[in-house]
Amino acid sequence: MEHEYDYLIIGAGMTGDAAAKALRKADEGASVAILGDEADGPYERPPLSKALWKDGADESSVDLATSAAGVDVHPGRRAVSLDPSDRAVEDDQGDVWHYRRLLLATGATPRLFSLPHHERVIAFRTLADYRKLRALAKPGANAVVVGGGFIGSELAAALVGAGCKVTMVFPEDAIGSARFPESLADFLNDYYREHGVTLRTGLTVTGGTADDAGVDLTLSDGSTLHADVVVAGLGVTPNVELAKAAGLEVDNGIVVDEHLRTAEPDIWAAGDVACFPNPALDRQLRVEHENAAIDMGVVAGKAMAGEDASYTTLPFFYSDLFDLGYEAVGILDSRLEVFEDWKTPYQEGVCYYLDAGRVVGVLLWNTWGQVDVARALIAKPGPIDVESLRGRIPAMV
Repeated sequence: MEHEYDYLIIGAGMTGDAAAKALRKADEGASVAILGDEADGPYERPPLSKALWKDGADESSVDLATSAAGVDVHPGRRAVSLDPSDRAVEDDQGDVWHYRRLLLATGATPRLFSLPHHERVIAFRTLADYRKLRALAKPGANAVVVGGGFIGSELAAALVGAGCKVTMVFPEDAIGSARFPESLADFLNDYYREHGVTLRTGLTVTGGTADDAGVDLTLSDGSTLHADVVVAGLGVTPNVELAKAAGLEVDNGIVVDEHLRTAEPDIWAAGDVACFPNPALDRQLRVEHENAAIDMGVVAGKAMAGEDASYTTLPFFYSDLFDLGYEAVGILDSRLEVFEDWKTPYQEGVCYYLDAGRVVGVLLWNTWGQVDVARALIAKPGPIDVESLRGRIPAMV
């Protein structure tokens, strides 16, 4: 079967939803469609490891109501080929979708590890993954979280809140050590242990078996773990296969300009999969967080409709870890020079990340309402006197 739309969006995530709604507003009479490979339509992703684990949380609260905005949403459709010369996309059911303008919002795929496919082994990313994990996360269940980064630390906290006995396994020495300064990462190790989490640091999963009775893991030191459920938060890989096969430029994502347009004049890319120029840092970036997904979707939609829209924002991200929380802007890499300015050590403060004498990232630890201040600081070319950063951003507002 063949279909024809003015605007076609590949990817039914938050970026696709934001772009579709922007298109509907900018070009009211146009036809807009979204193809998504998940069975669910567009939904908010952050609550999967945050709000949905709170008491009284309702899964329906994450629905973005995309269809109600006058957008044709086609879930369960995976795009398998793209022909820019014919402006056509073919899906896994053999249907062909013709477009006038196309947005690639194909997102990313979670990195996997060497365990057999089983419902008790979950590479966490989607609403379907959340449902599987929620069903297995019974009070008293043994849960193993593989990964000590952004998603792994959130999932461990969520599972403790659900009453599970949680063990974290990761190759680094401390939680978040790739992102946080060493002192803060070490504090997080103690903090998680105080909340009942068992840490197996400096280790990887090398193998295991899974059946209806549970999962048995083998770790790199030869030890074993038994779990009722294993969930992995090992980061993601951008879904660039469709773009690459179509001849689009790919370099840590689909390369786009400030309007989120690819070298093909009728194709845009946005969200987790897009590698875009950022003027504040004067470099190409690819960001996998909610703020970027939504804002880039809006800009892409406007640009596709002919408006002079550019994505120049330096995105931020946030997380909740038990009773702690943070917002962060720019590049957080613990290998950089880090200046720590604590009001109360590891409870309230700001960490500044510097590269060649300029601030490139800011961590606002239990410090709120200062994202725009941090963005303005990062936009300054430097060089900057490190000591002048003390008290530069107040610890609390």
